[in-house]
Amino acid sequence: MAAPRDYDKEYAEQRSTEKKRKRHAARLRARRYMEKKGRVAKGDSSREVDHKNHDTTDNRDSNLRIVDKKTNREKQPKRS
Repeated sequence: MAAPRDYDKEYAEQRSTEKKRKRHAARLRARRYMEKKGRVAKGDSSREVDHKNHDTTDNRDSNLRIVDKKTNREKQPKRS
């Protein structure tokens, strides 16, 4: 059986560097922007904001679109 997850540690590691904090904030800004435009509802966890060029800091309107989770996961580049 696997050891229980340490969520506090995971959260700290996810936002451990300034670069990671800025990228996370940029993703949140994109989500809020799309909510303001009425393209996605607040709290709608089935829809996500997709950055067409994979750059989460590029929040230009032409680079953003709303997709479902499956589509967004399939589009992501593979991590090594």
